[in-house]
Amino acid sequence: MAGSFSGWSRPRCRAAGPRRVSVLDTPFDVAYEPAETPEADLRHGVSPAEAAILASGLEVEAREMPALIRRVERRMPADAESVRAALCEVRRRGWISRLNDLANRAGRVWVRRADNETAAGTIRDILPADEALLAALDATLANRFRALGPTPEAALEAVVAELTEAGQGNLSADRHAQLAREVAAAFGLAGDASLPFLEEVGSRESRRRREVREAETAARAKRREEVARLRAWEKSLVEFREVPGLLGVGEREALRWIAAGLIPVARRIPQRGGRERWEFDPAELAPLRAVVPQWREADKTALEARKRGPAAPALKLGKGAVAAIARVAALDRYAGHFATARALNRRITLVTGPTNSGKSHTALDALAKAENGMALAPLRLLAHEFRDALASRGVPASLSTGEERIPVPGARHLAATVEMCPFHLPVDVAVVDEAQMLADRDRGAAWTAAIMGTPARDVYVLGAPESATQVKRIAALCGDPVEEVSLKRKSPLVAAKAPVGMGDLKTGDALVAFSRRDVLDLRAELVRRGKRVAVVYGALSPEVRRAEAARFREGEADILVATDAIGMGLNLPIRRVVFSTLRKFDGEERRELNTQEVKQIGGRAGRFGRFEEGVVAVLAGGGSPEFVRMMLDAPPAPPEDPRPLVQPDADIIANVAQEIGSDSLFGVLARIKRAVLRPDDPNYRLADLTQAMAVASAIDGVAGLDLLQRWTYALCPVDERDNGVARLARWAIEHGAGRGVQPPNAGRLPAPEKASRDELERAEKTHKRLVAWRWLSLRFPQAYVAREEAMAETERLDRWIEDVLRQQRRAKLVA
Repeated sequence: MAGSFSGWSRPRCRAAGPRRVSVLDTPFDVAYEPAETPEADLRHGVSPAEAAILASGLEVEAREMPALIRRVERRMPADAESVRAALCEVRRRGWISRLNDLANRAGRVWVRRADNETAAGTIRDILPADEALLAALDATLANRFRALGPTPEAALEAVVAELTEAGQGNLSADRHAQLAREVAAAFGLAGDASLPFLEEVGSRESRRRREVREAETAARAKRREEVARLRAWEKSLVEFREVPGLLGVGEREALRWIAAGLIPVARRIPQRGGRERWEFDPAELAPLRAVVPQWREADKTALEARKRGPAAPALKLGKGAVAAIARVAALDRYAGHFATARALNRRITLVTGPTNSGKSHTALDALAKAENGMALAPLRLLAHEFRDALASRGVPASLSTGEERIPVPGARHLAATVEMCPFHLPVDVAVVDEAQMLADRDRGAAWTAAIMGTPARDVYVLGAPESATQVKRIAALCGDPVEEVSLKRKSPLVAAKAPVGMGDLKTGDALVAFSRRDVLDLRAELVRRGKRVAVVYGALSPEVRRAEAARFREGEADILVATDAIGMGLNLPIRRVVFSTLRKFDGEERRELNTQEVKQIGGRAGRFGRFEEGVVAVLAGGGSPEFVRMMLDAPPAPPEDPRPLVQPDADIIANVAQEIGSDSLFGVLARIKRAVLRPDDPNYRLADLTQAMAVASAIDGVAGLDLLQRWTYALCPVDERDNGVARLARWAIEHGAGRGVQPPNAGRLPAPEKASRDELERAEKTHKRLVAWRWLSLRFPQAYVAREEAMAETERLDRWIEDVLRQQRRAKLVA
């Protein structure tokens, strides 16, 4: 043989088209006879891997050879079966693409790329026909469907829910029927045996489509009606120059009574130069004409009193004016909604201080000594901790959270989440924790209501120093005296002088990230380095967070990787808090951490009695240690807007609906947003009603639900990123039709050590859906009946997620 062998990267081709190589096709166009020894092959310029490929007798395209050689080299010594397996790996990507194409052509939108990858991985024929590929895909889908639910009905519902979450939930009737047939086959239902199931799900799907169409049509009609009503109302408004004539008064009188709040301004439109154009509702002005004589008499009395001395009586509102303002502008007199609290002689004790300063301990001691009382926490996890803290002081307490009630017979104390504050239950002492949440755009209104409306004679409000301005403002609006107690941190908190490398993280460190993905990525890297890791992030349930915190506290984990979820509660023995980055996405933009965030999260370091000091650092590449030092040394930053956030409650919803003569929740919220509380109100800000209006828009047309039931749905905690609004609408339709709403189910779960990130995320999402379902079950027990089933599924998911996160080897989760 002349010449030298140059390998398969430059094969000689006899003709155009794919080049295939076989045992009778070598670079020299002569029959290849394997050498007696590997050394002989090398002398001929053929590597052992190439020799093994040639010896296998398999046809290989020239473009496949480089990748095939690499895989065969990893299997050496390689026989024909090893070469065949390696060739299947090389061709698997093409099979996946082919399966994607076949599924798309057939309209099988429920086929995921992961299904095609799994199916391609089961193929052993190196030249499979389309029929063989589809058979492998059908088997893969059958396994997935059986894992999604214990029955074909549950599996079908789960697949449709997955498609909805992926934005592909609007299956045509034919596609839905095709999917139902595939699910039936997966559960062994074929031929006549599948007919009852197919007929039932077909009938149910037809009914669902009809009800959805009817609800959407009704909702659109209501929206059009409400928009027309709002426009007609705005068109009916009159300017100030017409007010004196409508009331039969002079201009000066009208201006004086507008300033006194007797004449309601329906809308204030900003003008150039800081001026406003006032508009008035003639329908509201008409009944006020009858009380004008009373106002004039009050003016006369006040004038005479001023002549006699400096103390003048306050101008009294006539009944007509009170009714008008209460119905239309109730939010600008928000403190008055809490009648029980206003009837008490309340005293507020504002306890401010950084983390680890003993705020909770001080307040809980006072609460435990009281005959009765309540502790209001920002999270269900912390409500449980408050209940445990009272129990440790010998005080039994009941528990009330959005999705959980644990009554204790004879208990005179309550631990609850802030949103569950009982406004009509007078007590001696109440504790409202984490008052800095007043500034939170999503939940701040709940803190406003709790601090204003807690019916206790002594109210302890706990928070960071930044919260003092807003708490004092709320107290002034309520007319309650305030005593401020400022506490100092029990152990010093210092900024590290240098960044911390990944390899320098030590036992007792907490590494902070700002997304679930980053937490799991950092966990994976630390596990790879041999560290035992616990994790805490927002998508985990309180039970799982407590379990992970316990693993860290008890030394089963060296390092805690967490989001800013550790900033509230979870008192942990953290030696050093290390920020992986000093920037976060806050839902609107990616920005630098502010002073309060650095102090709140970093302050978890250096637990008193365990460490002499707490250290706050930043991971190498994550930012500047000097920035951390500046944030820790900075004085408390005043809120950008000190006005407390407020939102309507059921009474306000009902009153506004009566005022405008509508039972449309969308219309009521639109009127509140447009006209009830003006943007420049000196005392309050209206909370963001975007999600509530989205829910209202989705369920306004649902038959069988009254206005306040729809308002309850609008308050349900759901994640819009998980298609929560669409899911609520489906549940509302079932509820309105008088049918029971089944709780979500995660189906069959893989062994924890084999769980992937996608499977973990699916379990976390199902858990959050169960939280929403359980929240609704406490408010609509007649529609959300299967509470024990929902609790069992919640506990199963908690146990499984805990087991997954305990895996400390390099499994799928950390790959």
